[in-house]
Amino acid sequence: MLSRVIAVSASGLKSTAPLGAGLVQASRSLHTSSPSLAPVPPLPEGGKVRHGIVPEEFFQLLYPKTGATGPYMLGTGLSVWLLSKELYVINHETVAALTVGTVFVLAVKKFGPSFASAMDKIEEEKTAWIEDVKDQAMACYADAIEEEKKEQWRVEGRSMLFDAKRNNVSMLLETNYRERLNHAKHEVKRRLDYQLALQHLKVRMEKEHMVNWVEKNVVGSITAQQEQESIAKCISDLNVLAKNIQAKATA
Repeated sequence: MLSRVIAVSASGLKSTAPLGAGLVQASRSLHTSSPSLAPVPPLPEGGKVRHGIVPEEFFQLLYPKTGATGPYMLGTGLSVWLLSKELYVINHETVAALTVGTVFVLAVKKFGPSFASAMDKIEEEKTAWIEDVKDQAMACYADAIEEEKKEQWRVEGRSMLFDAKRNNVSMLLETNYRERLNHAKHEVKRRLDYQLALQHLKVRMEKEHMVNWVEKNVVGSITAQQEQESIAKCISDLNVLAKNIQAKATA
């Protein structure tokens, strides 16, 4: 049975070779194209199904043309056609498939809700963990952005800091220059004061030497008789002065 289905599928693929080649080429082009970095949108939730596998849209598509029993008649007619043409032969594989399908359906009916709730819980925990990681990453990125803004602000203020440092260096150079000028002025004034004091000392020494020389020569030129006469003249002058003072006192 499965071999016949495979053969029919192979013949169908051979009849649609251009379409198959186009699909292969399209898949290759999709795989070789550059990957997109945009966020992938979430997959849409599954729609309603009937009998576990048949989409509701299939019935809605056939209702306007075939009525409410059209989809079921289509399925029944297709099954009868497959059996009449012996494209599908009922054998032990069919019984095994029905048994496995029944067991699968019962398992889904019995354990499906609990398994789905467990998977949903795991998915919610995973989503919460991912959201937490995303929030932490966004917080880190926000802190990094703030730090980057602070660094940019510091870089903008660095020019002002350099200008202030240049002004400080210029002021230090100016201060040093003026200190050197003041030191040079004091040194020149000290040397000039020394020269002036030296000249004053020279003049004073010359005056003292001249006075001493004149005094020595004058004293040396006075004789003993002149000295006695001078002393007598001084005594007489003192006597006259004394008499005058007494006369003024008695008057």
